Amino acid sequence: MPVSNDTRSHPSSFLLLGIPGLEHTHIWIGFPFFFLYLVAVLGNAAVLFVIQTEHSLHKPMYYLLAMLDFIDLGLSTTTIPKMLGIFWFSVREITSGGCLCQMFFIHFFTAMESIVLVAMAFDRYIAICKPLRYTMILTSKITGLIACVAILRSLYMTVPLVFLLLRLPFCGHRIISHTYCEHMGIARLACASIKVNIMFGLGNISLLLLDVLFIILSYVRILYAVFCLPSWEARLKAFNTCSSHIGVILAFFTPAFFSFLTHRFGHNIPQYIHIFLANLYVVFPPALNPIIYGVRTKQIRERVLRIFFKTNH
Repeated sequence: MPVSNDTRSHPSSFLLLGIPGLEHTHIWIGFPFFFLYLVAVLGNAAVLFVIQTEHSLHKPMYYLLAMLDFIDLGLSTTTIPKMLGIFWFSVREITSGGCLCQMFFIHFFTAMESIVLVAMAFDRYIAICKPLRYTMILTSKITGLIACVAILRSLYMTVPLVFLLLRLPFCGHRIISHTYCEHMGIARLACASIKVNIMFGLGNISLLLLDVLFIILSYVRILYAVFCLPSWEARLKAFNTCSSHIGVILAFFTPAFFSFLTHRFGHNIPQYIHIFLANLYVVFPPALNPIIYGVRTKQIRERVLRIFFKTNH
């Protein structure tokens, strides 16, 4: 009988184990993740509301920030509710279609956030190195084009993953030692060669590393321009305009690369460490980004305070 007709080839559902080795603490682990999710939802929604309602913030820099907030809402909502279901209610089963959908959106939002961070680095480069041409270079049309490129590249990186998994036979294997469905976690259950999956995954990682390279090059040019400024006051002001973006970059890439490095090279590291780092990667940046921009960006902070002031009156 052909594999495609074998009912065991593609299970109707998968089982997510959560964090193996820490099952006895699942209920307690859920509380900080719930708190971070609450911060992510309220914080990103507040920043999106301020950007939408305040016409003075209808500028390329804040459009990019709005994209980042939308992505963070999508990434955290794709993962954390199911994660909390596992931690608190032992709802470990997820349908095959639901697992593939979750995998798709996790990788889609991750790829999209990476390219938006590149666009934000370009925005800071133009603002500091070519300030007189800023409004001519970064127009609303260019910002819209950046959004389209981000979506199309993310689809290019993610859609093939679905079909690469659908072609694999699983022979009844359905237990995933994780809190969410991700590409290699599902592929490793297959009872066939996953070489193509591995190669495509490495290609996607190469694209993300290319994003990091573009960000580094942007900041090399920015630092050069900053140190050429005549006074320390001007230098500090220029650094201040970049501090929020640098914080967001570190919040996104640091847990992502720690997770990648421990997964690839940390073979002696306990499995629960791998999974815990992967969980931080999907919850920490979405919670931290609105705090960074809310505190560090004067325009957003002032608009939020003004909204509350108006509400009180």
